[in-house]
Amino acid sequence: MPEHQSISAMTAGDEIRSVYLINQASLQQSRNGPYWRLEFKDASGVLEAKIWSPLSLSFPALLPGQMAEVSGRTSVYRDQLQLTVEAMRVLDEEEAALLPMENYLPSSERPAADMLADIEALCDEVFTHKPWKKFVRSVFSDKRLRPLLLRAPAAKSMHHAYAGGLLEHLLSVAGLCMRMADHYPDMDRQALLAGALLHDIGKLDELSGPLATDYTDEGRFLGHIAQGLIMLEPFLQKSGLEPELAMHFKHLVASHHGEREFGAIAVPASPEAFALHFADNMDAKVNQCRNVVPAQEEGVAWSPYQSLLGRHLCRPARTPAPAEAPEEKRRKKIEKDERQCSLL
Repeated sequence: MPEHQSISAMTAGDEIRSVYLINQASLQQSRNGPYWRLEFKDASGVLEAKIWSPLSLSFPALLPGQMAEVSGRTSVYRDQLQLTVEAMRVLDEEEAALLPMENYLPSSERPAADMLADIEALCDEVFTHKPWKKFVRSVFSDKRLRPLLLRAPAAKSMHHAYAGGLLEHLLSVAGLCMRMADHYPDMDRQALLAGALLHDIGKLDELSGPLATDYTDEGRFLGHIAQGLIMLEPFLQKSGLEPELAMHFKHLVASHHGEREFGAIAVPASPEAFALHFADNMDAKVNQCRNVVPAQEEGVAWSPYQSLLGRHLCRPARTPAPAEAPEEKRRKKIEKDERQCSLL
């Protein structure tokens, strides 16, 4: 694969040979024949592109979400940078799966593989009942699900809507739930962790994935809660988990949206179900606030009106950090001076 060339760094007259995500594609007609009007995308921005005839005839179909290796030259048309494609090859699924998604999409700040390793370590630490561990670990090690988990967003647009977002959300909700279990030690810690780690697993089939995230047909018909319960049933059957524990686990998944008007199949009916619902809701709302309100050093910032939440969101002024002690300042100055001396 050619070295990735960032869209945001392009200028007019650049020779381009790189891989990009096809964000939009439409076949149009000109006096000289049909041409493709494309929008390429990477993590830094978007770029309009044209494939003119006769090269355009080489591509009977192009779809958003495909990855393409592109060669061409940039120019300015109507004050907008665009790419004239001179050669292009659409990558197959196996080639696309090997690409570093952080080059093309907003991604979780942490590598997905590290987050998955943290989840597996948490399972080993908390699950002392062997059927619980067998059940949850078998889901995360499944040959079909594991590759999807490493790239999946947690939503189309609402929260954690980026590659790795689902793992980030599951791990965060699990952490919140474990802290609640510390505060309320009579909770079933292992059942709660299983619910936290698997409550949104149905999103792997509800959403099409990070490259062109949309709802699948099954997702529109059923939704991720029902899909998750269907997906997990074979794993439950093989785990040896007691029927009463399996039923409680299903209730945790079924009720994690809290109210039927928000998509819950049932309303929370156990302490663990309430804990999971509130942890899930808290993590989603905090992530939304972080994503829609710009970061700043000081002062108050407001987001545009968020229609789905029915409000503006705020990043309030922050409490000043405590002043460093004189000894700490001296230590840091000595370390800085030593580093500078070492460079001389």
